[in-house]
Amino acid sequence: MEHALYQPLGGNVMPRFGGIATMMRLPHVEDPAGLDVGFVGVPLDIGTSNRSGTRFGPRQIRTESVLLRPYNMATRAAPFDSLKVADLGDVALNPYSLLDSVRMIEEAYDRIYATGCKTISLGGDHTLTLPILRALARYRGPVGLIHVDAHADVNDTMNGEKIAHGTPFRRAFEEGLLDPQRVVQIGLRGTGYHADDFDWCRAQGFRVVQAEECWHRSLAPLMEEVRAQMGDGPVYLTFDIDGLDPAFAPGTGTPEIGGLTVQQGLEIIRGCKGLDIVSADVVEVSPPYDQAGTTALVAANLAYEMLCILPGVTYRT
Repeated sequence: MEHALYQPLGGNVMPRFGGIATMMRLPHVEDPAGLDVGFVGVPLDIGTSNRSGTRFGPRQIRTESVLLRPYNMATRAAPFDSLKVADLGDVALNPYSLLDSVRMIEEAYDRIYATGCKTISLGGDHTLTLPILRALARYRGPVGLIHVDAHADVNDTMNGEKIAHGTPFRRAFEEGLLDPQRVVQIGLRGTGYHADDFDWCRAQGFRVVQAEECWHRSLAPLMEEVRAQMGDGPVYLTFDIDGLDPAFAPGTGTPEIGGLTVQQGLEIIRGCKGLDIVSADVVEVSPPYDQAGTTALVAANLAYEMLCILPGVTYRT
């Protein structure tokens, strides 16, 4: 490619405990023009319903990302050899207003997508995906959705509010941001307020893969089916960290037992290779409940794996 590429800062250049904590110690760039991909932090937690703290998620994910290196030894992906990637910093939010923050997120992503730059977002509660999808729809139209989560996030309201971290995909469906025949939700589980809580999703045409269907098995065969369902159309990948079992990712606001393993999470993301992934996010990391940094470390690795499956990535054989 014609433009100069960036590489993560290596541990032999600056010790991993030193320097500024950007994602993978990439350059911090304010202007997305000329970038292929930008990591973006969305320090939001005023949409949460149980434990707050996800406003600190992006910063901690970046801190744990210092352990990551440029090359994926499992898949042979070499994303920095073909894509220009940088850290675009955080979206400035209004900590006193969720609706105003949603507006600010949408406007920030509109500016990014107008340049042709894709995003991998670091959250932040799951409310953030709605304004991202709103901005993305202006450039890509309705998208397919691969949604990893313990919860369907399709409530009509939460405490009477239409916008919260449990409502984004109901709103996205209503607003025509999704192609419902190309929506897959993986890892749903737990208890509900109604016996048919997941049936609304199925009634709209979503495929629902509950966590129990994933126990004790590889998800590689599932992802073959998902790739066929997604076809050649644009796809957004959203990964709520509570889709993983709290044994692996305890630092989140609404943990549910019986979740996916880290290996299954990797199979899902790696299984997206070949799809037209137009952007992605990993959300709901809450550092106050993550004393050892384990959850943020997992999230940093998942974000890197998302980068590795984007179109245009080079693979070294």
